[in-house]
Amino acid sequence: MIDLKYDKTHIWHPYTSMQEPLPVYPVTKADGVYIQLEDGRRLIDGMASWWCMIHGYNQPELNKAVCRQLENMSHVMFGGLTHEPAIELARLLVEITPPSLEKVFISDSGSVAVEVAIKMAKQFWINQGNQSKNKVLSLRGAYHGDTFSAMSVCDPETGMHHLFKDSMPLNYFAERPACRYREPCSEENISSINFILQSHHEEISAVILEPIVQGAGGMWFYSADYLAKIRVLCDEFNVLLIADEIATGFGRTGKLFACEHANISPDILCLGKALTGGYLSLAATLSNQKVSDGISKNGGVFMHGPTFMGNPLACATAIASINLLLDSPWQERVNNIERQLSADLENCLKQTAVQEIRTIGAIGVVEMKEAIDLKVAQEFFVSQGVWIRPFGRLLYIMPPYIIGKKELEKLTNAMLDFTRTV
Repeated sequence: MIDLKYDKTHIWHPYTSMQEPLPVYPVTKADGVYIQLEDGRRLIDGMASWWCMIHGYNQPELNKAVCRQLENMSHVMFGGLTHEPAIELARLLVEITPPSLEKVFISDSGSVAVEVAIKMAKQFWINQGNQSKNKVLSLRGAYHGDTFSAMSVCDPETGMHHLFKDSMPLNYFAERPACRYREPCSEENISSINFILQSHHEEISAVILEPIVQGAGGMWFYSADYLAKIRVLCDEFNVLLIADEIATGFGRTGKLFACEHANISPDILCLGKALTGGYLSLAATLSNQKVSDGISKNGGVFMHGPTFMGNPLACATAIASINLLLDSPWQERVNNIERQLSADLENCLKQTAVQEIRTIGAIGVVEMKEAIDLKVAQEFFVSQGVWIRPFGRLLYIMPPYIIGKKELEKLTNAMLDFTRTV
């Protein structure tokens, strides 16, 4: 038996209080799109374990990749050493990511990938002899991670980190893009970020944004035209562009990378989550040669080196996961998910508690008018045989791409039923 009493007393779960912890559900197995609880109940996973299990659980090809690599080595330091899995992963990422991203820094989590990107941007300008470009420009509604530099570019008011606002570096924030996905972007829509860049570009090292989809900051989908215009503004004002594709990378929005919706290349790209298909923690920060040369000239070295950087086990699994994705009909699967989400969730609009619905790729969002009681919602969804974990006013799913029509329908029916209870 899983000792839930010990768990409750000693294990600090994410975003919870140790005095009044939320209930947790003991898991003994996971397979395909199902999570199996200790009592035998099987839940359809609508969250892909915070968006990373794009192939589902217990995937044979990824299992084999882990076992093959274990026979050689699970880890070796990356300082002064290298290995085939890291080289092949870098080769694959350079090949499939937007053009000009040629340099790959392999780290161990999404937040670290963002830390690395911010550090790259600042060190780039320092090495040009420009000490004043030490701020970052982000967007309202942004979420980029839970470490300190990452927190400093999350929305300082509506985000999860307002308690730390006096401890973090002060950065600039433009208004969240009002132009919706599939809509044009007017000059008024970019007026906020344009004004900040005009006024403060001499202090700003980079703009950081989540392309097309703002994730944990509000599941907000915005115009590809906005993203294209930001690329132009960054070039005009001599500011680097960082694209955080930790949530959107590897097909989640219907494109392999969300930057492709606008046909742009950032100067720095952050990847994580689905990189290994959810098997192991791994992240990557890619840059173009302009950035790497700017940091490296005159004997400059990039000052970052995580202990588990380039972990061979994770790199080998990432290669297998990416190849599995590319060899699959992933675009057809994601498009089918989007069509079904759009049709099924339309029924939620009939409920008075619902503000609106939003869909893109394999993401379906029901925004409620009031905040959702997480404990009540979690108990409800488990009773319905599904795993859905809302936050704030957002009821959403981001399932594995392998999910079938009936399994997806069970998720959307549970979402509809929940909106009727509120």
